[in-house]
Amino acid sequence: MFGTVDTYRRVIALTGLLLPLMSFLARLPVAMSQFGSVLLVAETTGSLATAGIVGGTLSAGQVVFGPVLGRLCDRHGQRPVVLTAAAVNAVATAALVAGALGGLATAPLAALGAVTGASVPLIGPLARTRSVALAHRARADEAVVSAVHSLEGTLDEVSFVLGPALVGLAALLAHPAVALGGAAALVAAFGTAYALHPTAAVTAGPPAVTAGAPGRAGTRGGRTRHPRVVYAVRGSLALQGAMFGGCQAGIAALTAQLGVPGQAGIVYAAMGVVSAAVGLALGALPARYGLRLRWRAATAAALVLSLPLLLTDTLWPLYAVVTVLGAAYAPHLITAFALTERAVAPARLAEAMAFAASSLVAGQALALTVSGRLAERYGPSGAFAVAVGAAALSLGLALVTRVPAARTHHSAAPAELPGQRTAGPAQAPPAAPAGGAADGVAEGAARGAADGAAEGVAYAGR
Repeated sequence: MFGTVDTYRRVIALTGLLLPLMSFLARLPVAMSQFGSVLLVAETTGSLATAGIVGGTLSAGQVVFGPVLGRLCDRHGQRPVVLTAAAVNAVATAALVAGALGGLATAPLAALGAVTGASVPLIGPLARTRSVALAHRARADEAVVSAVHSLEGTLDEVSFVLGPALVGLAALLAHPAVALGGAAALVAAFGTAYALHPTAAVTAGPPAVTAGAPGRAGTRGGRTRHPRVVYAVRGSLALQGAMFGGCQAGIAALTAQLGVPGQAGIVYAAMGVVSAAVGLALGALPARYGLRLRWRAATAAALVLSLPLLLTDTLWPLYAVVTVLGAAYAPHLITAFALTERAVAPARLAEAMAFAASSLVAGQALALTVSGRLAERYGPSGAFAVAVGAAALSLGLALVTRVPAARTHHSAAPAELPGQRTAGPAQAPPAAPAGGAADGVAEGAARGAADGAAEGVAYAGR
């Protein structure tokens, strides 16, 4: 317990107290915008079909353009990109509210939804990238880097529980327009504050000479190729999104069938709360439990714990099954983002993190469409079957994918930011490569006996 608290204390020593708070408040609009847009358009047009189209284009915009924003951050730094995206998103969200209240037709509303989604500043993936960069700059050990992922995963989980709850509360007490208006204000204020925070200097983009370097072995067009594990993780995250979509549709269908549709949001929130709590506790897991083992354990748990959904047909068992299932979700998400971070070259990390987040959104959107139709035809178990099938496929990916045994992509360690405190003593051995992050070397040695031999191979990055 005290070791866990000390580890998170070292994380806060790197980031400061304000950065996690600002990044959390800047994430809320992402969690509020899709649900809020659906409620708003349904309220103003009286058409669930139109609301679904607008919500769909919003998700599509985020899925398609999220990686583009990440790539721009890698090239030009987070500050200018997030400042621009936050401003555009605030204006687009406000325009969507005005258009819905003004009675715009479906096509222009869908276009505004697409712009709103495309301009979402992906604060969650970018905050991970920035916090990891701070950890490497301070030569923090792998326990701190792991705690960074746990903390960021917890902030994501809490935001995606609190965001829709705020939308529902605003819609109940006033109007869905109030919720989306609040989202626009949040992204304008805290997205800007996140961009202007001094720690943005660690994500200022690569030096010009590096950006223009010619292609070499392992690259394509001057861009480092990702190892296969990165694409497997993206697939696993898309399947995680499918689990979310299947659960959402199944919960909605079952609570409606039982005559208590208002319970759907509470059931789903209970799952999110447990997921967030387990994610925070994951920071206490010893480093000897490597990412390969964590990935397999999390996906196996998701499969085993989701199977009872197929037999659940009353409210209180639904609460119990869904709440327990939440314990498997955060460990998978945190491990997936950690695998991405350790397998991707630092110069492409923001893009890779954004791609991972977009994979999750894409899987959820597709599964919602499919599982909703299955629920109409076969009842709640039809939707829950989507979640169970996705969990099985995700476990299969984890079992057949080779996971890197050690980190070999290293970040340069430039001078500290003014006033920055390090997370602890340098972990580099005397023979560490010049400019390399010695935490990767230390982790490789620490984990070699545990799972390096079983892996049989170390990829270019972990």
